[in-house]
Amino acid sequence: MKKIFLTRKLLKENEEKLSKIFKIVTNKEDKLYSSDQIIEGSKDCDGILSSVSDKFDKNVISKLSDKIKIIANGAVGFGNIDIAAAKERQILVTNTPDVLTDATADIQILLLLGASRKAYEGRIAAETQNWKWSWDFLLGKQMSNKRLGILGMGRIGRAVAKRAKAFNMEIHYHNRSKLSSDLEDGAIYHKDLKSLFEKSEFLSINCPATPETKNLINKETLSYLEDNTVIGNAARGDVVDDDAMIQALKNGKVFAYGLDVYNGEPKIHPEYLKLKNIFLLPHLGSATKRTRWDMAYRATKNLEDFFSGKKPQDQVN
Repeated sequence: MKKIFLTRKLLKENEEKLSKIFKIVTNKEDKLYSSDQIIEGSKDCDGILSSVSDKFDKNVISKLSDKIKIIANGAVGFGNIDIAAAKERQILVTNTPDVLTDATADIQILLLLGASRKAYEGRIAAETQNWKWSWDFLLGKQMSNKRLGILGMGRIGRAVAKRAKAFNMEIHYHNRSKLSSDLEDGAIYHKDLKSLFEKSEFLSINCPATPETKNLINKETLSYLEDNTVIGNAARGDVVDDDAMIQALKNGKVFAYGLDVYNGEPKIHPEYLKLKNIFLLPHLGSATKRTRWDMAYRATKNLEDFFSGKKPQDQVN
């Protein structure tokens, strides 16, 4: 029986299913392991079931046991894994696409709404139990009938667009390539970032974390936006230059920012915590029981297929 190292504790039913197929090494306290703990804990294992918070850079991968043949990442993204280094070590990497789409798109709409309607300030005011209504009390920005720019029109981006249509929003997008007309579903393509940002009253960040997208949202690209744009980020923290975003939030270029992902999470840039025009969530994009169950099931299926000699459905490299 093959042995699998779990970097995090799964839902009970998922661990029970996995334990019927493999011998598993569990993380009973569900603590975030250090790189050294992952290397040491997995040394007698044949595969790893990881989470997006686990960092498998070139250094970590170079120190993994020769027995490790697969890293089944329990996430749609795989920016936490150095794919080239894994390939060099002949370690196969898989992810869990599709199953997170709806839950993450829901969160993105929540981020845009929470930011634009001043939900954080509203919570503070409500807790005082002494707030007073006035004509200009906590006036936010209305989403309906606005232009929504979507940066990254993959599965999640398209699901965000579908939801935004309920607000009668006009959908614009930028992608590595133009989509077919049926996938566009009426959305307007922009071949470059500048063109998209100039049209966006609301901006949804949905692109993956890659070397090309690191700090893609920076001082220069933020300058393309019209003043008082609302931004939501349920993609990855390193797509955004935090210092540039914080300055834009302070000077009015960005009206409000909703984010579920961070550079170096769970740590958050301290300046974000000083701002009121911010709406923060602790990486809840996939946090529904059904989605988390599906993610673990998909990762388990990838492991099962690999060790039975089949090509995993979600092979990345």
